[in-house]
Amino acid sequence: MVLIRLTKVMLTAALAAYALIVTYDNIVDYDSNYAFVKHVLNMDTTFPHNALMARAITNQSAQTAVYGLIIAVEGLTGLLLTTGALVLLIRLTAPAVIFNSAKVWAVVGMTAGFGLWFFGFLVVAGEYFAMWQSTVWNGQQAAFRITVVILGVLVFVSLPDSDRA
Repeated sequence: MVLIRLTKVMLTAALAAYALIVTYDNIVDYDSNYAFVKHVLNMDTTFPHNALMARAITNQSAQTAVYGLIIAVEGLTGLLLTTGALVLLIRLTAPAVIFNSAKVWAVVGMTAGFGLWFFGFLVVAGEYFAMWQSTVWNGQQAAFRITVVILGVLVFVSLPDSDRA
């Protein structure tokens, strides 16, 4: 059904817009979000004297590199999702086998986004750098919301489409 396919295109495009806006914001408002990354890596707002402090990264060059990597993955996610939405839109009325195979760009884009917000923010920042301990620089709730949305769209887009109306 074309309506279901169009919904998959729109949801993919919405995720692309989100990732591209986040990328743009992190470039334009670099210092605000760099401060977030810096505090998480410094672990300076975690519980005092916690046993994990040896993990802290206080080197400014390393912090800048990590932030650059985050921005790059956000941008890559946005570009992959944009490509995915466009390819799906172009193949909107194609036979199911062609439409289903065109999902690869969207799936790769969502996987990149899931990797960033789940692995990067929840696993690495949240657990390894103990971001969960901070009352000020804790992005776990936002990362979880983004991860769940991406995962939901990924499941929906991945469902096979058929040629039946």
